[in-house]
Amino acid sequence: MTQPTDIRHRVDQRPRLLDAFCCQGGAGMGYHLAGFDVVGVDIRPQPNYPFPFHQADALTFPLGGFDLLHASWPCEHFARVTAWRGSRDNHPDLLTPERARLQASGIPWVIENVPEAPLRADYLLCGTQFGLRVRRHRAFETSRGGGGDLVPPCWHHKGLLAFAHKGERAYADAMGCTWMTNVEARKAVPPAYSRWIAAQFLSLEGRTAA
Repeated sequence: MTQPTDIRHRVDQRPRLLDAFCCQGGAGMGYHLAGFDVVGVDIRPQPNYPFPFHQADALTFPLGGFDLLHASWPCEHFARVTAWRGSRDNHPDLLTPERARLQASGIPWVIENVPEAPLRADYLLCGTQFGLRVRRHRAFETSRGGGGDLVPPCWHHKGLLAFAHKGERAYADAMGCTWMTNVEARKAVPPAYSRWIAAQFLSLEGRTAA
């Protein structure tokens, strides 16, 4: 497997990604498969995270030394399901005020969240676009806007796995999150999504994914 040269021209090193609010590393795995060295940070212990991990507050964790920043803030404040089952006011909006921190860093960044979140959806991805048997929409805003390769439209065909407690293991596996527990996978980003996002970033930098 060919490893891409670091975008800042460090010799024989892969580009470094900070996986903020990483949970168990669904997004991080996609970047890893695309050729990044991944470092995760989360305020809670993440024993199944598959890459180097720091238990710390991602809102204050140092951003220096990374070539790309990925942030998957908790989605409860924006998710429709929260309004159905509880109150969004019980969950702080971490995305809106902290976007400015990424913008001020001078480092390319990616934000992921549910489609209802106040993102500029440069990319709106679904499992069916990548041959996964799940309907799972996630929006991605990037510091560089849209562009890059096209993906096919969603195809919500019969036979897709529904997210339900009785089928969580099958759903997690279908997302490609096989190393997580059923509960951990509930909020995961399928690695296929972030691998594709990473490939767009590397392509815009004039490089190819691993």
